[in-house]
Formats: sequence, structure tokens, C-alpha cells
Amino acid sequence: MAETDAMSVTDAVFARKTIRAFLDTPVSDEDLTNLLEKSARAPSGGNVQPWRIYVVGSDTMPIFLDYMSERDLEEPEYDVYPPKLWDPYRTNRFQLGEEMYELLEIARDDRSGRLARLAENYRFFGAPASIFCFVEKGMGPPQWSDLGMFLQTFMLLAQEAGFDTCPQEAWASYHGAVKEFVGAPEEEMLFCGVAIGHQDPAAPVNSLVSTRMPLAEWATFVEK
Repeated sequence: MAETDAMSVTDAVFARKTIRAFLDTPVSDEDLTNLLEKSARAPSGGNVQPWRIYVVGSDTMPIFLDYMSERDLEEPEYDVYPPKLWDPYRTNRFQLGEEMYELLEIARDDRSGRLARLAENYRFFGAPASIFCFVEKGMGPPQWSDLGMFLQTFMLLAQEAGFDTCPQEAWASYHGAVKEFVGAPEEEMLFCGVAIGHQDPAAPVNSLVSTRMPLAEWATFVEK
């Protein structure tokens, strides 16, 4: 992308969405390196920079997927959602699921269909490359927040560069297998994976745009 054609931050924010069907067009290690080096400018408290990133590029992805085909689900090391999620958060999550499965034409009572769709997470929805995001177990909530800022920076830069992404906490259910494959040390904990590639424009699921609550429901302008 020429510098004069660079996407604004606002454009990148509105263009970015979670993609759940990718083309098999490779992503070069050079492009991934460029994105990661830029993403390292993400803020972190005290400049701690707690993120630890492992890249599964286009050449390695087939090996990784073959390796994963023989692994079993594990108990996650953290709760992806709080137990007994409450409203309005529960409704937000439920609504997104209903909209997604409607686009996929998978009925609510089609348990096998929904499980098969869930399994696509563990093939990165066909994406040719990915990163895995780890943080050391001794780090606290502020450093997890720093990792989140790194992730958002990475995804917006990917959008600017013409790539699509899908952040996936679902990989927490295979944390041991992923750690073994990428060679992460014991003191590091897997947070999520991120699928990277080009969306399949013919896939109906990629038309899904999640809704946002009205500003008045989550922001308060304090007056004294």
C-alpha cells in the first residue's frame, strides 16, 4: 500500500472484524515480521512489554494442523468467560452466536453441526498463518491488559496492510499442545491465537458485523 493511500485509524477500526472463513492465499514471513515489529510500539505499563509471540507461518501451518489432529481437548488455564455470565453481557454473546449460526444455516438444535463448526476454530478457519500470544504466569491483570493493547495494534496494522484476522481465545482449550509445538517455556501461559490471511468474500459468515451497545449504556459523562 502506498503511503498516500494509507488507511486512517478510523477506517481500520471500522474495517476490522472477526473473519471466520479464509482463502488459502499465503502470508509471507516478511509481512508477518513487519506487522509484529510495528505492533511492538503498543503501550505497556512501565514499558514492561509482557507479550510473547509465536508465529506459525504459511510453511509451518500444514505441519501444525497435522500435529493438532492427534491432540485432545484440555482444561483451559483460565475462564474465557466468567461463570454464569450475566446481562447485558450474556445477551450480547447470545445475540452474536444466533446471528452467526443463522448465516451458517445451522439450527439451534443441530448439536453436531454446531460442534463441527466449533472445530473449525482449531483449523484457524482456513487461514494460512497465525500467531499465538503468551504471557508469563507471574504477570497480573495490568500486563494482560498490555497484551490486549498489543493485539488490537496488531489487528489494526494487519487491516491497514490488507490482511484480515480472527482473534481466538478458543485455543486456551489446547494450551498444552500449542505450548509443546511452539516450544514455549513452562512459565509462559497461552492467552489466544490470531488467524491471519485474506477473507473469503463468498462465505456468508464473513458478512457478520457484530452490534455495539449504545454509548449511554456503558459510558458516563461525570458532572459535578
